[in-house]
Amino acid sequence: MWVMVAGPYTAGGADPEQRRANLRILNQVALTVFERGHIPVIGVNNALPVIAEAGEARFDELMMPISLAMAERCDAVLRVGGASQGADREVARFQAAGKPVFRNLEELPPAEEGRA
Repeated sequence: MWVMVAGPYTAGGADPEQRRANLRILNQVALTVFERGHIPVIGVNNALPVIAEAGEARFDELMMPISLAMAERCDAVLRVGGASQGADREVARFQAAGKPVFRNLEELPPAEEGRA
């Protein structure tokens, strides 16, 4: 499965250091998702290069639309971390589409042999 890892990035007005720490956590979880045989997707990782090119002033215009578009293309979501309106919006997309929502890594089944 393609599994979106959804969790805090800018939650609570995170400063740049906190954003880096939040992204590090998302990336660590993504590695574990991959090790379970799935393809991890993090909306932030797809949006940040576009934002870097467009300029930080366009952050709000670009972050969630890109992240939500990625959610539409994934098979399931793994919601991690604390409060995050953005991550909750991603989860809502999966719920509305009837796609699996996992709340911890233990719920995520290992991929079938030879499939990701």
